[in-house]
Amino acid sequence: MTKRLIIGCGYLGRRVAEKWVADGHQVFALTRSQQHAEDFRESGILPLIGDVMSPESLPDFPEVELVLYSVGFDRNSGHSIGDVYIQGVNNILEVLPNSVKRVIYISSTGVYGQTDGSWVNEQSATIPTRPGGIACLKAEQILQQGRFGERTTVLRLAGIYGPDRIPRLEQIKSGEPMSIPQDGWLNLIHVDDAVTVVDAVVTQEPKQSCYLVSDGSPVNRGEYLAEIAAILKAPPITFVSADPNTAVSQRASGTKRISHRCLADEFNILWRYPTYREGLASILENP
Repeated sequence: MTKRLIIGCGYLGRRVAEKWVADGHQVFALTRSQQHAEDFRESGILPLIGDVMSPESLPDFPEVELVLYSVGFDRNSGHSIGDVYIQGVNNILEVLPNSVKRVIYISSTGVYGQTDGSWVNEQSATIPTRPGGIACLKAEQILQQGRFGERTTVLRLAGIYGPDRIPRLEQIKSGEPMSIPQDGWLNLIHVDDAVTVVDAVVTQEPKQSCYLVSDGSPVNRGEYLAEIAAILKAPPITFVSADPNTAVSQRASGTKRISHRCLADEFNILWRYPTYREGLASILENP
């Protein structure tokens, strides 16, 4: 049994925590919320109260061996995405115990700014154009150059989907036209497979400091939405002109295809949902 700490115990982190608890590890989780702390206790997760943006609030962390850093951006936090991702990492690095042997950082494929639909791998140029990607890349660099640099593994995740996390579901059900681009590649990873990847990277020594995490099966946005509509027996998807200046349109313009070849070749991962079709069916056919 090992002692493990999760900073950012949300959609992905909570599932990782529950798996590690089930495997017999002692799992601590940092949270800002007393309510979440109570929920964690009921699941066998040991809560620690503190905020990565408030160094004075951070507790004395136990002598853990492994840290999973999976902090997402809360738009209600009062901080910018750059502050949360960059300053948050800096604050945590100051207080982590020397007992830490491995840090896993959940980053994003948003660190790539390609717009030509090309395949992207770990050696591709990282030229992010959006604030989230810029902040993630800077946070990666801070960790890899910091006190745990040689013990840090970065996982750049594609778009996570899963139960209660399929965007625009109500619009699709109602047949409401979509004011988003019809074309462009989507790169996805089901949350259950993301948990499997995190666990695989922990249980065997990674050969690289960074891996791209996706199901390796990019899909055109229109095809993806049409699949959801077909499963739900909803009206066919229709599109209306999208304002190119909106955040959604700008995000959609960065179209690329994410390769998971390096990850799949190195780790023995049994994908539960090798494409979006299996993943969507598991969610929408068994609500």
